[in-house]
Amino acid sequence: MVDGEHEQDQMLPIANVGRIMKQILPPRAKISRQAKQTIQECATEFISFVTGEASDKCRKENRKTVNGDDICWALGTLGLDDYAEATVRYLHKYREAERKKASKQNKGTTSQDKDDEELKENDGRVPSLEDKEAQKEDTRSKQLS
Repeated sequence: MVDGEHEQDQMLPIANVGRIMKQILPPRAKISRQAKQTIQECATEFISFVTGEASDKCRKENRKTVNGDDICWALGTLGLDDYAEATVRYLHKYREAERKKASKQNKGTTSQDKDDEELKENDGRVPSLEDKEAQKEDTRSKQLS
């Protein structure tokens, strides 16, 4: 394998980078390949830098798993306080949503929840009888496996 190929394997996928860039630009805006590659390199380096700092902390604490709190700590340690604060808020909201989701699953689902789930699984359309039969068949085959 050539060094350039190996280096590409370590970077964020350029298609994802381009998609993220397009979200902030006007709909008809174009992005050059060079611009995407530059952002790809910068974003990859940024993630590696922050993750490396968090990983060092975990290693010193004899832990193998880097978690969200470690990333927030690393951002703050590296002087990126605005990012750290925003990430802490996001992490808090994410964990709260996960707790609500888990408690909802533990309580059982209501018929409205089931209806919402069906709509989500069928791209927002009301499932047909064929869809429901296919789902039943999938469930049966999974149970037999």
